[in-house]
This record gives sequence, structure tokens and C-alpha cells, in this order.
Amino acid sequence: MKLTDILKEGFNPSPWKEKGYILPQYDIAEIRRKTHDNPTWVHFGGGNIFRAFPAAILNDALNTGKYDRGVIVAETFDFEVIDKAYAPYDNLSLAVSLQSTGSIEKKVIASVTEALKADYGLEDWERLKEIFRAPSLQMISFTITEKGYGVPPSDLDRGLSPVFAMGKVALLLLERYNAGELPLTVQSMDNCSHNGDKVKAGVFAYAERWVKDGLVPEGFLSYLKDCKKITFPWSMIDKITPRPHVKVKELLAEDGFEDNGYIETEKHTFTAPFVNAEEVQYLVIEDNYTNGRPPLDLGGAIYTTRETVDKVETMKVTTCLNPLHTAMSIYGCLLGYTLISAEMADQDIRAFIQKIGYIEAMPVVTDPGILNPYEFIGAVIGRRLPNPFMPDAPQRIASDTSQKLSIRFGETIKKYLSRGLDMSNLVLIPLTLAGYARYLKGTMDDGTPFTPSPDPMLAELQEIVAPLEVGKPDQDYSCLKKLYSRKDIFGLDLYEAGLGEKIEGMVKELFQGAGAVRATLHKYTVAR
Repeated sequence: MKLTDILKEGFNPSPWKEKGYILPQYDIAEIRRKTHDNPTWVHFGGGNIFRAFPAAILNDALNTGKYDRGVIVAETFDFEVIDKAYAPYDNLSLAVSLQSTGSIEKKVIASVTEALKADYGLEDWERLKEIFRAPSLQMISFTITEKGYGVPPSDLDRGLSPVFAMGKVALLLLERYNAGELPLTVQSMDNCSHNGDKVKAGVFAYAERWVKDGLVPEGFLSYLKDCKKITFPWSMIDKITPRPHVKVKELLAEDGFEDNGYIETEKHTFTAPFVNAEEVQYLVIEDNYTNGRPPLDLGGAIYTTRETVDKVETMKVTTCLNPLHTAMSIYGCLLGYTLISAEMADQDIRAFIQKIGYIEAMPVVTDPGILNPYEFIGAVIGRRLPNPFMPDAPQRIASDTSQKLSIRFGETIKKYLSRGLDMSNLVLIPLTLAGYARYLKGTMDDGTPFTPSPDPMLAELQEIVAPLEVGKPDQDYSCLKKLYSRKDIFGLDLYEAGLGEKIEGMVKELFQGAGAVRATLHKYTVAR
């Protein structure tokens, strides 16, 4: 069983179906022909999240028979992805959905019609320019990570020969401007807040510099700023897509599926002909298009207003997912866990995050109206975090914790204060922040040292708690004042908020000695 067999004349689908593989229900060759002649969608970033999510929901839309265009993928960073993960498999891939029950869904994705390298001097670049001149083009989108929107000053100095993603996109938009100021929507699908503004800022940085240097007419910048022609909507995307997993590779091999080898590029992109991801997914998009749009709602995407996208993002980041992740990552490191799924079998940790979400954060939740916050948390706790196929680790989630606490917990505390709610109701959120002081010491509950995850503020914050020693009950804890009054870390002075002394008391309990972390966690979780 090979992906390339599917496009061969006389292909026999029976062995695939017998093994539970879901095959495309549309004429792949016809979709490719129509997309080549009249393209509607180009996506930048050919990584795992794209194939597991945007490309997969387009595949579902095509299976309905109500749409007939695929997506063209363009890679700006790691061209080996095109050479090794797309070209050898005729742009086909296998999406493996990892169910929380331990089973898997296997679906062949054929919605990608072309895979191009966005690099000068190649036929691919000329093809991209041709596509951007096509009146039929409706949307370009991105999953290039937040870093991909960066604009180094040195790249601006290169004039009309930029090497970074936003510069190349600006050049292609210049092609569309020169073709008659054709309309287009520029849609980020990266997991970062107000993502449309990030791609907009990147594109504008190049356009403004080029106008200033006299390299392009001022009309180009006016074209980009005309919201009737070019728009930069926001979106919220949520789906965990880890590296190809050995368990999945083994299961596919047992089926006789031969395209199961790992691929690692020189730039350390980890991929495969298959992509594995969790079953739960959300894509909420601001419906602000100037030239029509692909009907991704046929595959489960939700089109709505910018205000609603923002509410969904706020709900996820401050209440229903991210705070729970951070709380369990801090205590998971302290208790020696290396898998999130294993943590979810710990009754103390499970109750800990469940009560943070349902009891402490929910009273101030931002309800977006289109996704129920209770159901969202229910999916997180019942299906997403316990998923045995998801090899996510608390150590990974604990990275950059200092940059996350103000949003994930500080915003909830601020809402309690602004709404005049009873602060004594906050118990487990303060316990999370107390656990951070113990985490910074790098000592697990059994006394074993560990190295805290990378964080730009780690050394500075560790110096603050350096005077504290685990197992020394009567020591001076005055250094905590310096930590928990840091507005840049927590979003507010926790003493001014009336929580500083409570957190200090919890820190003292956590530092009592071996077993103190477990005992303190159990005590407050049960009491809550």
C-alpha cells in the first residue's frame, strides 16, 4: 500500500478500505486541472499542522461534492519539505487522527494540487507569480509560526530581493497589484493572538520601505491599505500536531502501508508521508473576504466576526486551555512526570486543573457564543489531555512560563478585581503561582534536582528565590515579595491584588521538604 498507487490507472481501493483507510471521494485529476487553471487558494507553510488541519478540512469539503478546487502549498523556509514530503508522494499524504480511546482514523488527503518552492530563479517562483496574477485567486494563508512574520532590518535593505517570508509575500502581492489591483484576502492561520495583524505588519514593513526607496509606486501601498481590495482577517486555530509518532508508524506498517518512514531535513524539520494529530480541532475565522473564499465551513471551520474570533481566543488563552496546561506543567515537572497523558491519570492533578477551569476561571470567562466554554473544557479534560497517543510533555509546555503567567492567570485575577468578586474564591490559581517559586528552584518533590525549561527570564527569577532552601521550614521568605510584586511577570502586583500573603503561605508549605508538593497539592485540591 503506497500513496502513489492511488493515482495509478486500475487502482484497487479494496485493500485500503478493508484496513479502514478513508479515500478521497472526488476525481483527483479533475480537481487538480481546475485548480491549476483557476486557482483560488495558496497556503504558505507545508508543515505537519497544514496537512493535518487546513488541507484535511478542505479534503472533507471536496468530499461533499459541493466544491471543486484544491489548495496550492508554497514553502518559504525549508525547501527539503517539498522535495522529500510532497514530490515523492504526488502531493498526497495520510492524516492519522489519534483518538482519546486509543484508536486511530486514517484518511488520505488529496486536496493539495501543487507544492512549490517560493524561491527566486526557479520555475516554481514563476508559477507563483502566475498564480498571483490570476483573477480567480481568493485567499492566501499561513502556518509559518509566529516567528515567520518577523522582518529583519537586513532583509529590508535587500530591496526587491528579500529572503524572508513576508518579503516574498509582498513581492507576490506586487504582482497582483500590477495585474490590475486584483482583490485578495491574506489570512493567517497561525496559533498567535490577532494573527492577521502580524502578517499585515510584516507585509506593510516591506511595502513602506520599497515606496520610500522609490522601488515601487505609492499606489502599491494604497492598494494594500484598501480594505475593499486587501484584507487581513484574524483567526483562532487549535489542534495539537506532534512529530510523527513511533506507535503510529508501527500501526501503519502492520496494515501494509509502506509510506511510513521518518523525514528529518537539514533544518531539522521532522515530518513523514503521514501526519498524526489529535482528534479535537477548532478553526474560527473572521469572515472578511474581498474576492470570495473557499468553503472551509463544509469541513468544520467556523466563519464569524472579528469580535467573536477575539472572544474565542480569550476564552481559550485565559480560561479553558492554556491556564490548565501551565498549571499541570508546573506541578508535572515537580512530581516527575514526563507525559501530559500520564498526569491526567493522577487524581490530584486532574482535580486541580478541573477545578481551576470550572470553579475559579469560569465565573469570569469570555463566552464567545459560538463555542460553549463548558464543553470546550470538557473536551480538554476528557479527550485531549488524556490522549495516550499525544506524546506531549510538561517540560515542553513549561517553556517560557514567565511570558505566559500574566495572560493565563493575571487576566482572570484582574477580572475578579474589576467586577468586585470575592477574592477568597481563588485558591488553586494562587496555588499554581506558588508552585512557580518551587519550580524555579529546580527541585522535584522527592528532592531530585531538575533543569527548568528554557525561559528568557529564568536566570533572573531563579536569583530572586535563590535564598530559599527546600526542607528548611523556618527560613526567611521575604524574597518572595520581590517575585510576586512583579507586574511584568504576573500582569499585576499580587500583593496589591490581595493575594500575595496567601501565595506566600502556600510557598512555605511547598518548601517543607520531601513530599511537600504532593501533600500541599492534595490538601488544597480536596479542600477546593
